[in-house]
Amino acid sequence: MSRGGGKGASLKDKLDGNELDLSLCDLNEVPVRELAALPKATILDLSCNNLISLPSDFCSLMHLVKLDLSKNRLQQLPLDFGRLVNLQHLDLLNNRLVTLPVSFAQLKNLKWLDLKDNPLDPVLAKVAGDCLDEKQCKQAAVKVLQHMKAIQSEQDRQRQRKLQAEREMEKKREAEQRAKEAQERELRKREKAEEKERRRREYDAQKAAKQEMEKKTKKETVQTRKPASGSRPPQPPRHKHSWSRTVLRVLLFVLLCVVCTLAACKLTELQRQPLCVSVNTLYEDVLAALQNHKTLQNMLQQNSQQ
Repeated sequence: MSRGGGKGASLKDKLDGNELDLSLCDLNEVPVRELAALPKATILDLSCNNLISLPSDFCSLMHLVKLDLSKNRLQQLPLDFGRLVNLQHLDLLNNRLVTLPVSFAQLKNLKWLDLKDNPLDPVLAKVAGDCLDEKQCKQAAVKVLQHMKAIQSEQDRQRQRKLQAEREMEKKREAEQRAKEAQERELRKREKAEEKERRRREYDAQKAAKQEMEKKTKKETVQTRKPASGSRPPQPPRHKHSWSRTVLRVLLFVLLCVVCTLAACKLTELQRQPLCVSVNTLYEDVLAALQNHKTLQNMLQQNSQQ
């Protein structure tokens, strides 16, 4: 068979009503694209060819009602073979099939099945039985579908158990992680509390040492201020000493003012002023009195010596 448009034209030429006969065409592969372009071909005969496998897109030919794949060299069917949900008649005589895909259980409209002359798994071979007449082939379809549904259910249960086990394992890991995190938080909390207690003890120790030092210093100060003996005269009150200093400062200030005034009246042009004249006169009188007093003392001293 030629490729491209010629191949499509030859397939259409072989179409008889709704039946397409491609048997004895020495096919190594199924022309799925050309078959998909012929949705009227609900009956497809691919028997007596050299098919080793079916392409995955073969399962897109969902319009097929009757399919003959007998006398090929098929070793397995596509995993999604169950997509051919309209299939009612399936002939797989004389191939090399050992098992069927689990999706085979979805062929709910399958009424006729022939699996003779295949190296089937012993369990599957026993379920399928012989297909020597119409009745046996119909029974084979029913029994094989039930068997495949049981396998599918068991696989679903296993898958559910696996998912459940994975969920439980995940929950266990999460619980362990939470426990680990809680343990780490508790450890950090305990370490923080221990650190706080250590710092508190250090603070108390420093405070006690400081108080002891202050107490010792205070005691030494009191001992230093204590009189050496009981005969030491009492110190005059501080307020009397302060008053004496204040009076002395006032007297010194007055004396300074007098000296400054006297100097101004003696040495500057202000000596002709009435105030300065009075001050100078008073100064001379005081000076004369002091001299007279000194002369008197000298005379008294001389008399006492005689």
